[in-house]
Amino acid sequence: MANWPDFLGNRPESMTLSNHEVARYSRHLIMPEVGMDGQKRLKASSILLIGAGGLGAPLAMYLAAAGIGRIGIVDFDVVDYSNLQRQVIHGTADVGKRKLDSAKESMQAINPEVQVDTYPVRLDRTNALEIFKPYDLVIDGTDNFATRYLVNDACVLLKKPNVYGSIFRFDGQASVFYPFQGPCYRCLYPQPPEPGEVPSCAEGGVLGILPGVIGVIQATEAVKLILGKGEPLIGRLLHYDALGMKFREFKVRRNPKCPICGPNPSITELIDYDQFCGVRGETTPSSGTTSGSGSDAGDPFADLTVEQLKARMDAGENLFVLDVRNPEELAICRIAGTTVIPLPQLPERLYELDKDREIIVHCKSGMRSAKAKGFLREQGFRSVRNVMGGILAWADRIDPNMPKY
Repeated sequence: MANWPDFLGNRPESMTLSNHEVARYSRHLIMPEVGMDGQKRLKASSILLIGAGGLGAPLAMYLAAAGIGRIGIVDFDVVDYSNLQRQVIHGTADVGKRKLDSAKESMQAINPEVQVDTYPVRLDRTNALEIFKPYDLVIDGTDNFATRYLVNDACVLLKKPNVYGSIFRFDGQASVFYPFQGPCYRCLYPQPPEPGEVPSCAEGGVLGILPGVIGVIQATEAVKLILGKGEPLIGRLLHYDALGMKFREFKVRRNPKCPICGPNPSITELIDYDQFCGVRGETTPSSGTTSGSGSDAGDPFADLTVEQLKARMDAGENLFVLDVRNPEELAICRIAGTTVIPLPQLPERLYELDKDREIIVHCKSGMRSAKAKGFLREQGFRSVRNVMGGILAWADRIDPNMPKY
């Protein structure tokens, strides 16, 4: 065994492999690092996957193929066409189906010997500890900061290894946060970025092959931990640059002032992670709202629904609608009559805007336009409104023929 705790205890001793399993795992069994004892350890182990998306797809398939005895998956999303470019556990026929159902079918087709538990819930502070407890280790395949901090804190409180991965455009990261054996996620990132500062994959894009690379690295680390072999990424952050085809490694040390894994923790229970990360709750427009600015008519910074924007356009108002998306997005779809200034160019192109005129800002989903609104307001603009839901909401509720991305 390597020099970290054996979290399986004596469980593998009671395990047996059938003749079918011996044939299935024969390439493992002839490796001295795995062998019969190691394969029994894999069968005796349990792993919880957070997410059945880009990272969760290769994780689920390879861990099922490897013979992990019990795999749990937490996800509350459904399969969308935009997922198929990278989430290879799902197929075209699965569009509209719950990701958990699609993933479970694929995993059981790969290996019917594996127990697959599904949790069709939004992970939060009220359910995380209960869901995590039965599993030996947790693998984080999420795409947002609030859930990453939640996963980290739950794993530290339960003393469970957290195999971390993240992806964006052409870059990926992976590490292992093993409570009290090395640093945790908060040691690496003590504070979350400001809302909208780091685009999500939905906003910035991701190379479809990238999650395969990072997900396989995460699966490898999980198997190594269970086997007790090799050198895990504890205290190391692995960075992958797909464009340059380079791997770089950075050392990560435990922070003696870490609020959860330090010697004097100030976090002793799960907190409100949306509030910690500054995540705003989704705003649902009132049914039947079709014109004007509603009760916010006197507020020059009140947000607009897409229905309100369309009604004002149809009324012939001389509107200035600012699209802050990137040029690549404009080639996909665009609302006619809008002015384009990509968000990164906004500070240097302020001279193109009239501070005394109402400016209506939109982007893909409302995140970047909200940031643009805040920036323009700080610069002294008298009236700036954000279009809630962005061009995706426009495609859903105004123009169903508009392509979505």
